Amino acid sequence: MKIKTVSIVGCGWLGLPLAQALVKQGYIVSGSKRSMEAAAALTHEGIAGFSLDLDKQQFNGSVIGECEPGFDESTLAMLHQRLHTHAIIINIPPAIVKSPGAYQQRLSFLKRLMAQHEYMRIIFVSTTGVYPSSEKPVRESDATPHSPSSEVLLEAENLFSEQPNSCVIRFAGLVGPGRHPGRFLAGKQNLPGRESPVNLVHLDDCIGAVSCLLSGNSLSPVYNICANQHPGREAFYSAAAKDLSLEVPTFSEESQVGQVGKCIDGTKISTELGFQYRYNDPLAMLGECN
Repeated sequence: MKIKTVSIVGCGWLGLPLAQALVKQGYIVSGSKRSMEAAAALTHEGIAGFSLDLDKQQFNGSVIGECEPGFDESTLAMLHQRLHTHAIIINIPPAIVKSPGAYQQRLSFLKRLMAQHEYMRIIFVSTTGVYPSSEKPVRESDATPHSPSSEVLLEAENLFSEQPNSCVIRFAGLVGPGRHPGRFLAGKQNLPGRESPVNLVHLDDCIGAVSCLLSGNSLSPVYNICANQHPGREAFYSAAAKDLSLEVPTFSEESQVGQVGKCIDGTKISTELGFQYRYNDPLAMLGECN
């Protein structure tokens, strides 16, 4: 059976263009926004929008209690229609620093909403923040709880990785429309890691990778998504700032000892599933980020 219906939890900077792309590919797409007004606006994009605020535990304006059997019939019907699709893409920003503990609560609540529905594919959007610094290329099996935030991220992945037909997709630094890397470090002074490798991925490649996972067979549990070229931080962010006529950042001249950084290997999805990146050179992304 082919995947025909997809639910995207979180139609923000990544989720909305992803939903739009999947609609163009012929999928029937449901997408969540936190407010009812924003959810209703998705219908103009051909997306079946629904309101889902995982902080307030609301669904289409109805407060959801601790026990799902307490739902009224109309709420349950809407819930099943929007979330119980062939495939679900879970795209919830961690925001770990701003709201410690909230990420796990949101995901645990979502998992309850998903109930015992049998999905043909569960795609959990994660980040390459799960990897520690390394002098060698970092692959999917190298994730370790090396910091408090990485512990949270790995725990979040584990909530869904044990589900049947699940796959974790770990994105490197996201760039694209509205996210020009020239603004990331512009004007900052005496930064560390001047030669540390840059790990970025363009929005278009994120969308392409998720589309690949929806249509692919025999997936691995985890895939990194990152451009294959890794310029040094000083060279790249100086060029990126100049591209926007912003003040170029400066980097410390001190030794790189203890500032190794990491170089994300994003080739697994290409070798296993034939995925082709549109942007392998972060410098080539600059013109596509305004």
